[in-house]
Amino acid sequence: MEQTNFQLKQQKTQSNDWSARLHHATRATREDWLGKGISYLCIGVIILVVASMLWFITSKGIATFTQNHVSLGKFLTGTDWAPDQGKIGALPMIVGSFAVTFAAAIVATPFAVGTAIFMTEISPNKGRKLLQPVIELLVGIPSVVYGFIGLAVVVPFMRSVVGGSGFGIISATFVLFVMVLPTITSMTVDSLRAVPRHFKEASLALGATRWQTVSRVILRSATPGILTAVIFGMARAFGEALAVQMVIGNAAIMPKNLISPASTLTSQLTTGIGDTIDGTLPNNALWSLALILLLMSLFFNALVRVIAKRGQLKHER
Repeated sequence: MEQTNFQLKQQKTQSNDWSARLHHATRATREDWLGKGISYLCIGVIILVVASMLWFITSKGIATFTQNHVSLGKFLTGTDWAPDQGKIGALPMIVGSFAVTFAAAIVATPFAVGTAIFMTEISPNKGRKLLQPVIELLVGIPSVVYGFIGLAVVVPFMRSVVGGSGFGIISATFVLFVMVLPTITSMTVDSLRAVPRHFKEASLALGATRWQTVSRVILRSATPGILTAVIFGMARAFGEALAVQMVIGNAAIMPKNLISPASTLTSQLTTGIGDTIDGTLPNNALWSLALILLLMSLFFNALVRVIAKRGQLKHER
């Protein structure tokens, strides 16, 4: 009987020991908790920084309408920009920004798609060895270098070809074309490589030529990814400041044609923000331009998400 009680006590003691071990956090568990805590902390900091930026730019941007009592319609549709005189029509800068952005995207997209097709379908080995380093080099060149090249090469060329000062939307378009080309090309290459291989094999097995396969199968399947690449390129072109500022002419007037000097939202911000006093109408007007840039960035990001979601639903079907 005593031996049986001793065995029961021993079993109960061992059970308590195992229970304590199971409930006690091991070193691996503590490291897991620490990793999760650091991750959540970093996520919280990022969310706080983004929310602070949104709140700061929004509060500064709406001061033109809440403190200076400027009409929103007048601000968006006015064509005269002279903040010192109370004239803050932002339409010339908005038109200039959209003009150079769309023009650069229209020019760069065919070159980017053609380069991507060569790198993925026509000559993958040579394309990877020859064109990939060139694309990476173009990505790494600072924007000020592009601006100097445009100022020294593009502007004199346009002056000799079409006349005038050489500064204008067309000069900014050529500079932005080179700047956004690597972005669109790289993302288009990824989109073409993401097309399932059996799509190509099935097309060739049915007797289609290589070009028919590329144009009617691969490009159609990669269309959402290509559109995403174009939107990303447009987002970069829309927000580019220094290179555009050096070749567009910085004239805050409505552009009459592609060769007339113009101004963009970013170029007007970089040239004017240092010459204004915080809280005054000229300063608040520039912050309103920055708010427009922020809203356009959010719009481009939302558009990318919509295109990506539709492309995903299309592949699932």
